Amino acid sequence: MDWNFGDILDVIERTVDPNRLALAHGDRTLTWREAGERSNRLARNFAAAGVKVGDKIAHYMRNQPAYMETVRAGFKGRFTHVNINYRYKPDEVAYIIENSDAAVLVYGSEFRDTVTEIRDRLPLVKLYVEVGGGKDKAPFAEDFETLATAGDGSPLDIRRSGDDQLFLYTGGTTGMPKGVIWPHKELREVALMGARKAGLAAPDTIPELIAALTAGPLSTPMLPACPLMHGTGLFSAIGAAMNAGAIVTLDNASFDAHELWRAVDRWKVGSMAIVGDAFAKPMLRALNEKPGAYDVSSVLNIVSSGVMWSTEVKRGLLEHMPQAMMTDSFGSSEAVGLGSSIMIKDGEIPTARFTIGDRAQVFDENDEPVAPGSGKQGLIALAPPLPLGYYKDEAKTAKTFRTIRGQRFSMPGDFCIVEADGTIVLLGRGNATINTAGEKVFPEEVEEVLKTHPSIEDALVVGVPDEKWGQAITAVVKTAPGYGVDEADIVAHVKHRLAAYKSPKRVLLADGISLRAPNGKADYKTAAAFARAAVTS
Repeated sequence: MDWNFGDILDVIERTVDPNRLALAHGDRTLTWREAGERSNRLARNFAAAGVKVGDKIAHYMRNQPAYMETVRAGFKGRFTHVNINYRYKPDEVAYIIENSDAAVLVYGSEFRDTVTEIRDRLPLVKLYVEVGGGKDKAPFAEDFETLATAGDGSPLDIRRSGDDQLFLYTGGTTGMPKGVIWPHKELREVALMGARKAGLAAPDTIPELIAALTAGPLSTPMLPACPLMHGTGLFSAIGAAMNAGAIVTLDNASFDAHELWRAVDRWKVGSMAIVGDAFAKPMLRALNEKPGAYDVSSVLNIVSSGVMWSTEVKRGLLEHMPQAMMTDSFGSSEAVGLGSSIMIKDGEIPTARFTIGDRAQVFDENDEPVAPGSGKQGLIALAPPLPLGYYKDEAKTAKTFRTIRGQRFSMPGDFCIVEADGTIVLLGRGNATINTAGEKVFPEEVEEVLKTHPSIEDALVVGVPDEKWGQAITAVVKTAPGYGVDEADIVAHVKHRLAAYKSPKRVLLADGISLRAPNGKADYKTAAAFARAAVTS
């Protein structure tokens, strides 16, 4: 089957109850009929403005219905999704729009000043669409609500292709963001393979999809707690939509765990997407602050990807929702399905240990498979289905997407050890490795231990130039409420769990900086600059 997400949406919209919930945000809701008609109008109005098949639509907004409505319109009109991190500065926003050759920019009204500032640098943009501006929108922009409500809302009569694309820009830890090119059929096959492995229905044809939708049960509501401009949030939301599920988004500009649990209670959310402890710790703290205040019995699965999710926090969440699974997905924008770790109430899993995916292998520096139980470090690689590569970057594509013995692999750069039982222990990305006195230290390993100290809420570990050590391991930490930094005690805590050379030489309180980007990923660049300034001051 040459799967296209636009075709799947058309099938769902004509098959399920038209009054079934599709999108919820605060008190605002859209049914599947409303979401379908609005996205059809958006696609038609984009085309009427000169947007052609394959043109890129840049999404520059926080989580809200308009994000997924625009995604749906892009799928239906055969336009290509482009994500923009809404924390980016104007030059960074302009870079994404320019690099992607975006023809449309759909942006939240709160970012109007940035868009106004960079407009002259964006000659390829044919259409600006402002969300939430209403009558006060920028004079150069169209109003999103007008485009979503004006014109023909019937299904588009066009033939689509499984080769239609979705771009996912990934920032990583070094260099400028790169646009990962995902064809619809490849991303859909990743989802189908996962469903087959789990023993779930995985329709291979449109008639089978219709039969599955008719037979039910359909997906429960899904809540992306992390931003939709992050792969974890976007791919989870797309997966929910492709299974006729509702997508619930939060109203506050910053993450509020109590708001999340209120939404879970109200909409009977069945699954959530988060990004590790940065989200999970506040979620657990909110449940502990108000035990029994929220009905969380509907939650069946919480999925995390991108950063560490500690066993201790999973354990705490399961005390409140023993029926749920805590699914830690090891993957990246370039490689979905490297491994997974599923923890339930009666089955604890150590932090950073994963069951390797069926398509994954681990290779050493000579491209030889790493033997389980050898203790040897290796790079994990993933076989197809895969992205095509990075947009307009052949050099980085060749470096990440490699052919080994005739097989194409994606190798994002994650080092791991393969245990005797075949599980893998994730060490971290090679480009973040600290070289201290000739020893290589992965920041994630030290961060994992730091976060088990009772005073530490979050931590990043960076290397600071040092005459004696080459790079001095330096921890930048955020403390839990009511705690300060006891540097000696924290260092001793790490030394008790890890080799002494892996312990921080300094522990710094993150004063006035955030350790995380809005998608929950570690902001090593900011942490390193802060640490260098603090150490040299």
